Amino acid sequence: MSLRLSTVILPYRRWSEGGRQAWQRAEELGFHTAYTYDHLSWRSFRDGPWFGAVPTLTAAAAVTDRLRLGTLVTSPNFRHPVNLAKELISLDDISGGRVTLGIGAGGTGFDATALGQEPWTPRERADRFAEFVALLDQLLTEDSVSYEGDFYSAHEARNIPGCVQRPRLPFAVAATGPRGLRLAARYGRAWVTTGDPKLYENGTPEQSVQAIRGQVGKLADACAEIGRDVAGLDKILLTGFTPDRGRPLESLDAFVDFAGRHQELGFTEIVVHWPIPDSDFAADEKVFEQIAMEALAQLH
Repeated sequence: MSLRLSTVILPYRRWSEGGRQAWQRAEELGFHTAYTYDHLSWRSFRDGPWFGAVPTLTAAAAVTDRLRLGTLVTSPNFRHPVNLAKELISLDDISGGRVTLGIGAGGTGFDATALGQEPWTPRERADRFAEFVALLDQLLTEDSVSYEGDFYSAHEARNIPGCVQRPRLPFAVAATGPRGLRLAARYGRAWVTTGDPKLYENGTPEQSVQAIRGQVGKLADACAEIGRDVAGLDKILLTGFTPDRGRPLESLDAFVDFAGRHQELGFTEIVVHWPIPDSDFAADEKVFEQIAMEALAQLH
């Protein structure tokens, strides 16, 4: 399968002050998908502007024609499957079937406490994630759903007419642990990783590649458990969180080398952050655009 190149546009700019232009430019540059984070606030951006993912993607759908759109990622931290399903069906309709839902278990950041609750334990996050994904799958594929679970309920929740994409819009499941990988194998059109977070500070690029190779192997095992061929599952690497950090965006050659090493591991999609000055995602915009337009030709 040929490699695809996508981007993630953080929702920190007003739509009228560069927000709209970024999404339109992503389409012009030929990116496969443009994603955004689905957070209430995030890390160093917490005390600055930050807009909602679904309204942003809806606006992006209205000003683009071919670009796929998605979250990277949505989590149960502040979402409920019933409300989310209705929003996703609406977004899929408005976009003409161009939406991918990136979905993960969430974490312990600001989103985990914004609704006034205590952060969930790793066990509870995993338990909630499993129920969240299963119920969301049901809501997006059935006209009426009633469900009583340990964490979520639905009572005759109607979702007519359903997604434009059938049987529903695709899930890209972010996971590295065994339970999450099983969810990716069962429900995912794609699997997402950012690498091994333990290597970010002091690891090497070589160690990162080895760790990711191990994750791909565990994904293959999870697929084999249910009789699924792992080759049929897209594999997405969200860059910027491996020991390489921003180096792959320093030059076209650096990116081609980085992407090629991960393509050899079976990755079908590489996602790069749209440059943000004075942040962890700072990059030369001219180099970024050169990578968008020229890199894939050297990797096929």
